[in-house]
Amino acid sequence: MIDRTELEKVINEALEGTKMYLVTLNVSKDNIIDVALDSDEDITIDDCVAVNDAVLNAFDRDDEDYELTVGSYGITSPLVLPRQYRKNIGYEVEVLTGDGRKLKGVIADADDEGFTLTMTVKKKLEGKKRPEMVEEQEHFNYNDIKQTKNIIKM
Repeated sequence: MIDRTELEKVINEALEGTKMYLVTLNVSKDNIIDVALDSDEDITIDDCVAVNDAVLNAFDRDDEDYELTVGSYGITSPLVLPRQYRKNIGYEVEVLTGDGRKLKGVIADADDEGFTLTMTVKKKLEGKKRPEMVEEQEHFNYNDIKQTKNIIKM
C-alpha cells in the first residue's frame, strides 16, 4: 500500500511555487487515490496533469498497483480549509452550524480560527411598528460548523 505521508509530500512538492493547494487526499485500502486541489485562481486540466505526473514519477506502478485521480475541488463542494474561506470573502454561502441552524450570508472576513458571516435578517426595531430587514454579523469558529457551501446563482 502506498504511504500516505510520502504521497502527500510528493503532491505538496509538485504544488510548490503555484497558487494551488491540497484540499483532500484519500487513499483506500485498495490503493485507489483521490486527490482534490484548489487554488486562489483557476485550475486547468494541465495543472491537474502536472500533479498526476509528479505522483506517477514518484511511485512506480510496477512496484505498487494503484488507481489515481487528480481533480479540482468542485465549486459545489463544502469549504474545508481556512484558505478556502479567505478565497471566498465577499461571496454568498450557506452555513450549517453545529447546533443545527441553517444560515445564508456573505463571508465578510476569515482567518485561521474562523470566519465572519454577514446576514440579512428581519428584526423588530425599537420605535418601529413592523420588522425591518437589517444586516447582522456573526463570527464562527471552524470547529463549530458542520458545513459551508457556496451559493451559486444563475
